[in-house]
Amino acid sequence: MKVILQQDVKGQGKKGQLIEASDGYARNFLLPRKLAVPATAENINTMQQQEKAKRAQEAAERAAALEVAEKLKGCSVKISAKAGQGGRLFGSVTSKEISDALKAQFGMDIAKTKIVLPDPIKAFGGYQIKCKLGYEVSGVINVTVVEA
Repeated sequence: MKVILQQDVKGQGKKGQLIEASDGYARNFLLPRKLAVPATAENINTMQQQEKAKRAQEAAERAAALEVAEKLKGCSVKISAKAGQGGRLFGSVTSKEISDALKAQFGMDIAKTKIVLPDPIKAFGGYQIKCKLGYEVSGVINVTVVEA
């Protein structure tokens, strides 16, 4: 019996996938637990429309990520921090501080989890910080740490 999975089923397939299951397994396990629906023409058509909508949404999100990456090229974020002797900061500049500064200075809302700091920023100067925006799109944030 052909069924369309409504949820991921271990050993069978992923959500939205059309699979061939034995009649007993489909009737006694998959269908009563709402893990699958029979593969009727109407259900197959609905599945295809959902896939098409999902692809369109992913394309829109990827385009938005590319647009944000282009905007980041022209941005130079200034962060002021206090330091002790020798120009070493008290603490370090975190991804949250960079995210907050981006929002305050340029109105760009980038989650702190998307900002990748290779090692903590503990001194004054200029840094190029990588930012993973999703859908294999990444940008570079220019950060300048100045004395408060």
